[in-house]
Amino acid sequence: MSQSLAVIVLAAGKGTRMKSDLHKVLHPIAGHPMLLHLLGSIGAVGVARTVIVAGDRREQIEAALAGTGSEVVVQEPQLGTAHAALQAKAALADFSGLVLVCFGDVPFLAASTVRRLCDALSSGAKVAVLGFRPDDTAAYGRIIADHDGTVRKMVEHKDASQEERAVNLCNSGVIVAHSDDMWRLLEAVGNDNAAGEYYLPDVATNAIAEGARVVVVETDEAEVMGINSRAELAEAEARWQQRRRRQAMDDGASLVAPETVWFAWDTKLGRDVLVEPNVVFGPGVSVADGVKIRGFCHIEGARLATGVEVGPYARLRPGAVLEEKAKVGNFVEVKKATMGKGAKANHLAYIGDAEVGAGANIGAGTITCNYDGYFKYKTVIGERAFIGSNSALVAPVKIGADAIVAAGSAVTRDVMDGELRIVRGEQLVKPGWADRFHDAMKKKKAEKQG
Repeated sequence: MSQSLAVIVLAAGKGTRMKSDLHKVLHPIAGHPMLLHLLGSIGAVGVARTVIVAGDRREQIEAALAGTGSEVVVQEPQLGTAHAALQAKAALADFSGLVLVCFGDVPFLAASTVRRLCDALSSGAKVAVLGFRPDDTAAYGRIIADHDGTVRKMVEHKDASQEERAVNLCNSGVIVAHSDDMWRLLEAVGNDNAAGEYYLPDVATNAIAEGARVVVVETDEAEVMGINSRAELAEAEARWQQRRRRQAMDDGASLVAPETVWFAWDTKLGRDVLVEPNVVFGPGVSVADGVKIRGFCHIEGARLATGVEVGPYARLRPGAVLEEKAKVGNFVEVKKATMGKGAKANHLAYIGDAEVGAGANIGAGTITCNYDGYFKYKTVIGERAFIGSNSALVAPVKIGADAIVAAGSAVTRDVMDGELRIVRGEQLVKPGWADRFHDAMKKKKAEKQG
């Protein structure tokens, strides 16, 4: 970017079609609010200032933007998109450079498109607008332009003639101009139209009336897709997932049934990773090279090192760390715990708030009892320790290196290195007792029926 860029994001709409207590622009796609998708994408061009224009539920937007450096201003009353953009003027009073106006419910606007739009002003144009050609022009505003991209007229669908409605170049609403021009043109916008609103596209209309050149830059419909309903949110999620699956495979991961794998916005996969069907990645997952993820796993907030194997039917919760060649098998849940190099929990176990040493083996049915109803406690299992099936390790407790915990034990005290710990009731044997019991009960039943 040759000039500094400020971005104004319009997010003052009530979003009534969502029928939600959550602000429309905060509804997630791939586990990430659509507003943050937008800011993350266009931020790649190097944005100097960001102002969000909010209205209803401003506090939700402020909470979501905490720590991002974005400023929130309020549009009240809501008199149209040009009026909304103008509310950012005071916040940007000391800014000189390009000003881009876009929408918080259009999360897929790409940095490359923003760059093309800004570069379009270098040809001497005062204003650049972003257009697209949808399959269904619906009620979009139209852009009447020459073959060289020079805009002759911007018109809202409500105000367009039949001839203008036949044009398939539509207005996305995204617009850029230098700050000196943007504020002047915004302040000149009137509301003499069918809706009685102050329309943002009239910035371009006013520039044309001044004899200035306005240009249109075109992009794909999918990039400027607005999200106003739950159905459109689901469609956006599907599009995002489809692109992410393709990217994963292009980067060297194998997805056995791509359409059944769901990624989070920040999922990282290495090369030669195998992902079987029906796997869901939540936010915060990093997967190294050569990992095998079997079917029906749910993984969130976890880090998997090279050569790890997970599942099928495993759940890794936030804080799970699987070191090189560790294995977590079917119906195993790991939470805030580290499985050391080569450690195994092959089936039916819960490992929470724990450190499991390299080469340790966790038997089926084992649980770390980490919570007393008030506080969480830690279990430490040493290297090469063997935990027998159906054991309960009552934290805080340490199991030493090379120690063995016998099957069925409830361990409440530390186990030393190399020690065998057996915690069971004495096994009693009563020969013939079962036969006598069955005979007595059969006789009693027969007498009752007779």
